[in-house]
Amino acid sequence: EGQERLSRGYALIVGCGAIGTTSASILARAGVGHLRIIDRDFLEESNLQRQDLFDEGDLKEGIPKAVAAEKKLQRINSHLRIEGIAADINPTNIEELAHGAHLILDCTDNFETRFLINDYSLKHRVPWIYAACLGSQGILMNILPGETPCLRCLLETTPPTASLPTCETAGILGPIAKVVGALQAAEAVKALTGHRDTLIRDLISIDLWQGTFQRLNVSGARSHQCPACRLGRYDFLNAKTGVIITNPCGTNSIQIVPTKGEKIGLEDLAKRLEKAGAVSYNPFLLRFRVKSLEMVVFPDGRTIVQGTQDQALAKDLYSKYIGM
Repeated sequence: EGQERLSRGYALIVGCGAIGTTSASILARAGVGHLRIIDRDFLEESNLQRQDLFDEGDLKEGIPKAVAAEKKLQRINSHLRIEGIAADINPTNIEELAHGAHLILDCTDNFETRFLINDYSLKHRVPWIYAACLGSQGILMNILPGETPCLRCLLETTPPTASLPTCETAGILGPIAKVVGALQAAEAVKALTGHRDTLIRDLISIDLWQGTFQRLNVSGARSHQCPACRLGRYDFLNAKTGVIITNPCGTNSIQIVPTKGEKIGLEDLAKRLEKAGAVSYNPFLLRFRVKSLEMVVFPDGRTIVQGTQDQALAKDLYSKYIGM
């Protein structure tokens, strides 16, 4: 009966990095009928240290992580419906991308996206599993609308810029991602088979280097003044205007997302850019070198400017070569 429920389950995995590849692989092998994997990034050599769904062959293809994950998972279990979507989930598209999911797995690297998932989850009463790792430490928490504290009960808003260590500054011990991903997948199996009574309702904190595993009771953290789960104010979900510029964790790069959501033709763009610098492209992305920087452009207009953390410079290059 449980296996049949899994075959009818639909899990949305947001992020296909260290934790996401582990969770996705386990759930595909478990037989979850529909897996949709959303990731905004493309594969780099340093990812192979901890993202064991990928290999050097995937790296040579130069395709987005989500597409590589779909291909690999389809070879693992061809009976499933697996969708790898190369996109940045944001206020302009989350309603479409997350529609119909029974469960959302947070495998992202930033709090802006987590707060966005939290808003969507509360609005549509969809459970989600918050998971993160950094250095040798990992954290996990089930968020069940109406039953547990939400993310904004614990953190009123995103931490101040540059106030926390990042993948770039602290690194990630490969095994911690496997531990957190395995725990997340186990909780997902419980949820998708209807065993909500067995779901962990504490916050799990792990430090593999120190060998510690803690369960922290957060039931008292449910705030009567929480703007999201108590007052019904979805600040992150409703932020649909303005330019979306972020610094992806663990990279010396800037991501720019146009809010219009218009598709662009990579072949036409390549012809336009070939006189300005070195260009290469495939159906999934275009690479363009200008000066000492590289711009990676996706069909939805989303662009990653590699080699800088200067948002103003990245925005200027985007405006100059891609167009606002």
